[in-house]
Amino acid sequence: MTTHTTNYENTFIAIADDCPAAIGEIPPLKDAGKTVANMQFDMVIEHPYKYTSDDVIFAVFALRNGVPKNELEEARTQFFSKGQRCFRASALTKRYGWGVHSDTDGKIALYACETKEYQRLLTDNKLKVVKAMKSAK
Repeated sequence: MTTHTTNYENTFIAIADDCPAAIGEIPPLKDAGKTVANMQFDMVIEHPYKYTSDDVIFAVFALRNGVPKNELEEARTQFFSKGQRCFRASALTKRYGWGVHSDTDGKIALYACETKEYQRLLTDNKLKVVKAMKSAK
């Protein structure tokens, strides 16, 4: 079975060209509770450089779908047997103004678009810089 990944290494995902946020915004809660963006944000902002993109994307999927703990390993293998959307397609980078930095081990952290660190990462010639996907075509 082929394994796909959403992980990047030594990469900075800059906000989308059509991102409406001028500053990094905390994704708002919806009536039904936390959104995917809320869950991703909480996991990464509270633990910078602890998780890979795959870790975060799968953890959110598992929580939202009630995957039992004893089935997580098998479910993760099945989940990544087909391609998944990466952080370039996340609302964090497309809507809420957060850049995502992946270090040499693929561990990620968030940087608000108005910060000096965001600007430094954006111009760091040791990193591959990619843009988040636009919301509009």
